[in-house]
Amino acid sequence: MDTMTPLARAAAIAKGEPADRLPCNPNVANGAARIYGCKISQFNTDPKVLAAAQVASYRRFGYDGVRIFTDLFAWAEAMGARVTCPEDHTVDLAGPAVTGVAGIDALRPADPRKDGRLPVYLAAMDYLTEAIGDEVGCAAGIVGPFTNAFFLYGVDDAFRLMRKNPQAFHKLCRLSLETCLAYAAAAMAKGLSPTISEPLSSCTVVSPAAFREFSLPYLKELVEYIKGNGRMPVIHICGVTKQIWHDVADLGVGGFSVDNVVNLKDCCRAIGHKTKILGHVDPAGVMYGGTVADVRRRTLECILDAHDSPKGYVVMSGCSLPVETPPENIEAMMRVVGEVG
Repeated sequence: MDTMTPLARAAAIAKGEPADRLPCNPNVANGAARIYGCKISQFNTDPKVLAAAQVASYRRFGYDGVRIFTDLFAWAEAMGARVTCPEDHTVDLAGPAVTGVAGIDALRPADPRKDGRLPVYLAAMDYLTEAIGDEVGCAAGIVGPFTNAFFLYGVDDAFRLMRKNPQAFHKLCRLSLETCLAYAAAAMAKGLSPTISEPLSSCTVVSPAAFREFSLPYLKELVEYIKGNGRMPVIHICGVTKQIWHDVADLGVGGFSVDNVVNLKDCCRAIGHKTKILGHVDPAGVMYGGTVADVRRRTLECILDAHDSPKGYVVMSGCSLPVETPPENIEAMMRVVGEVG
């Protein structure tokens, strides 16, 4: 069968028609800077560079999804949090937007067209879709409202607030959600589908009960808003998630991206009839630190575990790849998927 574009491949699979291969997205992330030959810091100020690097990486490897996303902290920063911006590495959180419960009342949702780096992302979306939007699905990454709330208040202090003053923490999540909704609306207006990253919703971090009380209601509102605008979001949650698989799948999302610590076969058996499963080659131990042979073996194992998942399967790394992931390992993943067909 002739090689399909990612959009043609996705359309065929959705209709139950033959496709040339399974979809595959190694989740290159900021490693695209290495492919394009720029500094990661340029992603934060120059939308043309941000888009061009994503296009260059897509052209190099031929994967099935391109995303405008640089780090977890842009939404908190747009609401007043402080970040550090290294010249050639990923942005990190330097300080919260507020300290103390009284500060929550002063918080306001961000305007994605004016605040922080969000306007850079929105402008990059235009360049991205103009270049490759007719052949591959383009996505806008968003950090989920629960995780973003932690960055607004400071992670350690937010844990204490959640336990001691749940009403205040809910207010923080509500304000965080308003920023997520505004950003999702702006991205969808440009033709991109939002994808949601909720790392602190992991059962490695919070209990399933805490997830259901403090994260799930706001996640549900965000998902329903996106679906109401004709888009099907994909959700990624890091770490252990088995105890909340059904909670996530029952949101009616377009897909659930799982960490490499998850048993992929069990996940497909449990919720593969409800949603597409994406994952989950180890991004650090295999994709970054392993050999080409390691990548081939683990990719094949994932395909064997999940290729027949009822709602579909996308070969993927378990999370964003480290910046210095060897290109030959990314190529190995793509090559295996092509060989399997």
